[in-house]
Amino acid sequence: MANDINRLIDMLYEKIEDAKSPALKPSMSMVERDEMLDLLDELRAQLPVEVKRAQELLSAREKFVEDAKRDVDRMMRQAELDAKAKVSDSEVLYAAKEKARQIIAQAEERSRQLYQVANEYAEDALARTEEAVQAALDEVKQNRVRFRTASAAKMQEQRDRLDGKTETGEE
Repeated sequence: MANDINRLIDMLYEKIEDAKSPALKPSMSMVERDEMLDLLDELRAQLPVEVKRAQELLSAREKFVEDAKRDVDRMMRQAELDAKAKVSDSEVLYAAKEKARQIIAQAEERSRQLYQVANEYAEDALARTEEAVQAALDEVKQNRVRFRTASAAKMQEQRDRLDGKTETGEE
């Protein structure tokens, strides 16, 4: 989906880059309005898909964290059961408690690592989505400004032509 958004932005950029300039206004460009609007509509349709994908990533991260917590709980229960089964003498009891502590420490560390990885992945995906959306928005704003400028210049050019014809016709 991000490729589709980037493709649409590239297409908009190329259309504007390739746009012809009016003879008297080399710093301005004329673009096919309907073509630009179609590309912007297509871009607008793609953005909700990217937002939905980001939400799915967040849901997946939450499920991942919950699964890790369940694994930790299961490991802790297992460690407790193992410790209780070895109560017969003090040396075995000490070893069981130490093993249980190690298992719990490993499970907690693994849980922290999994949570950190999931957070980093979700943050990265959201940042990339935010950048794509911001780039698309910036491009739309720039095109709007260019369109307004070009439109105002064309209207002024038409007014100037009409004013010139009226003065010529009255003389």
